[in-house]
Amino acid sequence: MSKCQIIRPVVDLLDQPEGARQRQLIWGEQVTVKDKQGGWAQIVAAKDGYPGYVPSAALAAAVQTTHWVSAVATHVYTRPDFKSPDLHSLSFGSQVQLLSQGERFSETPDGFIPTPHLSPLELHLKDPVAVAELFLGTPYLWGGNSRLGIDCSGLVQASLLACGLPCPGDSGPQERALGNYAPPNGGNYRRGDLLFWKGHVALVRDCETLVHANAFHMAVALEPLQPAIDRILAQGDGAVTAHKRLL
Repeated sequence: MSKCQIIRPVVDLLDQPEGARQRQLIWGEQVTVKDKQGGWAQIVAAKDGYPGYVPSAALAAAVQTTHWVSAVATHVYTRPDFKSPDLHSLSFGSQVQLLSQGERFSETPDGFIPTPHLSPLELHLKDPVAVAELFLGTPYLWGGNSRLGIDCSGLVQASLLACGLPCPGDSGPQERALGNYAPPNGGNYRRGDLLFWKGHVALVRDCETLVHANAFHMAVALEPLQPAIDRILAQGDGAVTAHKRLL
């Protein structure tokens, strides 16, 4: 087994070579490679232990990353000049190695990134809901994990990881792993609470509003809390299965 990292802005994590997307990995994410055959690598993601397959060409030997993209998205430029050609678009959470840091641009081995879009790896945000709100309007994509497209559990994971909180990749494991307190009587909603349904998860923005990536809006959207609960029940997707609070 070897340690590698993702060198594409976004890559699908498949259940088998040429198979179905289960999740996605983004630039700089660390993985353990278990096997390589026929242009495919069998890997396990370091952030959450998610297994799957990615093209071998999407990997390079792991290096020590120093910063992460804390803007919802950014560009990598050929020169420290916003008019120079852009090489890549990176999503929130991507990890990079800085060679030098300037007031406006920072140099990486792959080009120059606007310095205000970067934060040191050790810097964590404080409010998962504020992170989720960065993604408002992002298209819904089943299994998505980036600003280009994201699903409900991908949004929750990105929001919690940015705040230094471990988080599985799928809503089922999230329901089992997250929160050691369940508010009583299906009420008492507080900012940052998590509501779970079978196959879905949402963040409570305030006592009257959810923020979630959902297939009804086909985007990350704000939705009135109780009408959302009623809508999901009416469309046949069931009642809330858990209300969790992170302490």
